[in-house]
Amino acid sequence: MALFQIMGNKERKSRRKVFRLWFSKRRSRADAASHLSEISDDDGQDDVYMNGLSVMSLDRRPCILNNELRIFVGTWNVAGRSPVGSLAVDLDEWLNLKEAADIYVLGFQEIVPLKPKTVIGAEDPTEATNWNVLVGKTLNSKYGGAWLTPMVNPITNDNYRYDQATESDSRLRNDYEIVSARGQSRTEYKLSDCVGSYKLMASKKMVGVFISVWMRRTLLKKYCVSEVKVSSVACGIMGYLGNKGSVSVSMSIGGTSFCFVAAHLASGEKKGDEGKRNRQVTEIFRRTSFPRLTEDCHKNHPLTILGHDQIFWFGDLNYRLYLEDNLARELIKRKNWSALQEFDQLGKELEDGGVFQGWQEGDIEFAPTYKYSSSNCNRYSGGLPSRAGEKQRTPAWCDRILWYGKGVKQLSYFRSESKFSDHRPVSALFSVLVKDQKCAHSSLVPFPPFSPLRNS
Repeated sequence: MALFQIMGNKERKSRRKVFRLWFSKRRSRADAASHLSEISDDDGQDDVYMNGLSVMSLDRRPCILNNELRIFVGTWNVAGRSPVGSLAVDLDEWLNLKEAADIYVLGFQEIVPLKPKTVIGAEDPTEATNWNVLVGKTLNSKYGGAWLTPMVNPITNDNYRYDQATESDSRLRNDYEIVSARGQSRTEYKLSDCVGSYKLMASKKMVGVFISVWMRRTLLKKYCVSEVKVSSVACGIMGYLGNKGSVSVSMSIGGTSFCFVAAHLASGEKKGDEGKRNRQVTEIFRRTSFPRLTEDCHKNHPLTILGHDQIFWFGDLNYRLYLEDNLARELIKRKNWSALQEFDQLGKELEDGGVFQGWQEGDIEFAPTYKYSSSNCNRYSGGLPSRAGEKQRTPAWCDRILWYGKGVKQLSYFRSESKFSDHRPVSALFSVLVKDQKCAHSSLVPFPPFSPLRNS
C-alpha cells in the first residue's frame, strides 16, 4: 500500500508541474501576442504533452485576421447637368467594371446648378436619386434582367444610423422597387426577390455635393458592417452656405473604421485663392462629426475624420497651378506631367505638410482635368486665340483623390474621357486591409481516461 501511495504522490506532483508549465507558457504567449498583427488560434501549439497527459487551452482568444478588400473611389464634377441614359457608357468606363471592386465610393459635385434658388432653398433629392438609379443599374447590369435595389433616395439628415442586424431604419424598408431605364415605372417586390449584387449603403446630398457608397452583398454576410453614419459641412458663401463644403460617410467593416469625404472647395486661380481652400479644409476637419447615439454598440467608434483607421478625401478640390497659362499649355502639349506637377498647389501642400499633413496621393500620369470647353470637345477653355464667350482658365488638376492611414495601397489612379461636363471624372482603385475579428470561443480541458488508484 505504501508503494501505491508513493506512486500517487508522484503522479499528483507531475500533474501540478504540467499545469505550472502550461500557465507559464500561456503568460509568455500573451505578452508576445501584442507585437503580432495576426493571431491564430488553430495551430495547436498551446497544447502540452507530458507523461501521457494532454492539456488543451481553457479559452480561445479573439482571432484577428487582416483580410484584403478592393475599394473604388471616384470623383466627378458634372457641371449642373442631370444624368441621362446615354451616360451608361461613360459610367462603365469611369467605374472600370472590368476590375470589379468590393466597395464603390462615388463623390459628385454640382449635381444641381449652383444658383441662389438651389443654394438657399430646400434640398431636393431628385437629382441625387437619379444618379443613384443610374449608378445602381450600371453596377448590377452584368447580371442581366431587371435591377432591384433598396430605395435610392439620399439620407436627409445627419442623424442617420444603419443597423445591419435589422435594417429597421425608415429609409431601408423591406420593400424593394424595380426602376425602368427612365426611372418612371415602379413595382413593389419583397426582400427575397432582390437580385442586385451591390447594395446602396449610404448616400448624402448637400446642395450640389453628393456621396454614394455601394457594397457587395456578400460582404454583409462575411463581415460585421456597423456604425454607418453621415455628416455634412457647409462652408461656402459667408462660410456657412452649401455651395461649397463636404459630405462624409463613416462606417466600420469588421474591426476597421473607414471615413469617406467628398468635397467641393473654393474656386479661383488668383494669388491667395489657395488660402481659401486651405481654410475650408481646416473647417471640414473641425466641424465634421459622427456623434455616438445611445443605442450604438461600438462605443469606441470615431467621432471625427482623423479618428478613423483609413480615410479617403476626394472631390473637386480646385487647387490650381502656380504657372502662367501659356507655359502650362506648352507642358500639357508635351505631356510633361512631372514638370507640370512642380507647380501644383495641392502637391505643395502635401510636400510642405500643410493642411493635408501626412496624407498621400498617387502619381499623376494624366492630363489636367479642368477646364474643358463647353462645346463638348477635348479642347481646354480659353487659350490663344481667345474665343468669344469662353472663360479664360489655366488648365489644372482640380479633381483629386487622397488617402490617410495604414493598410492602404493604391493600385491605379486615372481619369476617364467623358465629355459630359467641363471636368473629366477621376478614379482610383485601392487595396485595403480589414481586421476580421472573430468572437472568442471556450473549450473544455479534456484529460485522457485513467484508472483511479486503489488502496490495497
